[in-house]
Amino acid sequence: MEFQPKWIAWEITRRCNLHCIHCRSSSDFESKGHPDIPKTDAFRFLDDISNYAKPVLVLSGGEPLIREDVFEIAQYGSKKGLRMCLATNGSLVTDEICKEILRSDIKMVSMSLDGSNSEIHDNFRDQKGSFDAVIKAIELFKKHKIDFLINSSFSNRNKHDIENVYKLVKSLGATAWYLFMVVPTGRAEEIINELIPKDEYEAILNWHYEMEKSEKELLVRPTCAPHYYRIILQRSKRDSETFQKRTLKFSTGGAKGCIAGQLICFINVDGDVYPCSYFPKPAGNLYKETFKSIWEGSELFIQLRDFKKYKGKCGKCQYLKVCGGCRARAYAINGDYLSEEPFCSYIPERSSKHLIKQG
Repeated sequence: MEFQPKWIAWEITRRCNLHCIHCRSSSDFESKGHPDIPKTDAFRFLDDISNYAKPVLVLSGGEPLIREDVFEIAQYGSKKGLRMCLATNGSLVTDEICKEILRSDIKMVSMSLDGSNSEIHDNFRDQKGSFDAVIKAIELFKKHKIDFLINSSFSNRNKHDIENVYKLVKSLGATAWYLFMVVPTGRAEEIINELIPKDEYEAILNWHYEMEKSEKELLVRPTCAPHYYRIILQRSKRDSETFQKRTLKFSTGGAKGCIAGQLICFINVDGDVYPCSYFPKPAGNLYKETFKSIWEGSELFIQLRDFKKYKGKCGKCQYLKVCGGCRARAYAINGDYLSEEPFCSYIPERSSKHLIKQG
């Protein structure tokens, strides 16, 4: 099968103790109208998914550590052969939590740093003390030998700090750093005027390219920035072929920049299955259908996998198969998930019938 589920983010609760400005689900502590997935249903969903595929499965939220049974769910998934991971804001991490992470066989923990100091990060997370909480959590993870990676989201309010955040993450001993370009969904719709302009977007991705060429220790990857892989192909002509192939193979998993509904998906607290965490249109619901039937038969997923249906300059671009444009951003800005990527400044040189082959 060409399109296989490799990575799933799963919102097991929408409750959260922070109020981040870019939250895709507009999480809060009460999360009225969206109760946690019952544990029995969570186990049933894990059975359903694992009977079809064995993807990486990230327990997310909200803040998943708010759930007292989060490690029961993680352990059940591990026993079913899934590579279980955890996404947390770090504020609830303790020595005992670290012991539970190890006992439940969670393979990786992800956290976010959106600034190199408390002033910038706490402003982005809308909570004083959130920066110090992440740093404390990292110290505990290192003490207990738990692998962790760092995600960093950027808008106009913190873009000046990108290089400083990268240096801090590297110094903290993370296994990977993922630079996220904010997609205006959920609470992020309120900061749509803070999105990084397309020309600066391009400059940041070019900075990442130069940084990645010399980075030997930390795994780095831009996220929600599929046109980075167009930049790789454009610029790697004068660099080694090894860098081009290594980066494309890891970053796209054999597909392309935007892999929403192709290699990844997102499950929300209500059981709805989406192409990715930032794509607000569901493909189906696990209370009504099997994961397999949604993954293989959803009209939405089928459309996203048919590159011939892409419109505007994305549909005409020779880099379509290695980029594809962010479908969630196209949907959020243009109201059409098959329309062109609104934050790409590249003008295609020739028709997409001359598509460049990846890797």
